[in-house]
Amino acid sequence: MKVLMINGSPRTDGNCARLLDEATQIFTSEGVEVVRYDVGTKDIRGCIACGGCAQKGECVLGGDVPALAKELASSDGMIVASPVYYASPNGSVIALLDRLFMSANCDLRMKVGASFAVARRAGTVASFDVLNKYYTINQMPIASGRYWNNGFGRGKGEVLGDEEGLQNARFVARNMLFLMRSIALGKEKYGLPNTETVKRTNYIR
Repeated sequence: MKVLMINGSPRTDGNCARLLDEATQIFTSEGVEVVRYDVGTKDIRGCIACGGCAQKGECVLGGDVPALAKELASSDGMIVASPVYYASPNGSVIALLDRLFMSANCDLRMKVGASFAVARRAGTVASFDVLNKYYTINQMPIASGRYWNNGFGRGKGEVLGDEEGLQNARFVARNMLFLMRSIALGKEKYGLPNTETVKRTNYIR
């Protein structure tokens, strides 16, 4: 099994990374492959709604998104960790996720998703909600913990003092592992749920 992790922080070894490290320890101890991508300070352009991915099968703006889409296609689960900027995930991770989920040329149903949000004080719940919407509109079950998936800290490494946040990251990883294994067994016995042609209704005629 494989999990794709995306660190949305400009700090590759900051507080978001520490939460991902907690989850990684659980996965690797159970033989799960972890592929990690750091947004870092990369110049990631946002989606321009050109529709080119529908023809080409991948994001025409290039960069790391086409390679990440292939990683997502071969993964059983995905975790995104983001710092909070103005009560929302930072711009780089939003730009990346917009393009990744729009252009992913694969069936995302029943891949398991999870999100972590890190802040000095507030905005984690709103950010957590934004990140989870990428999963819910793609029929991806969300792995929960025992609380909202928050981490608190401002300076590099301060989240290590948030014992509850660190523990919750481990809860999420264990629950995610259980879901991925259960879904794999379910797919083997029953296959994926039946689907329908998507209908799109515009509200302005």
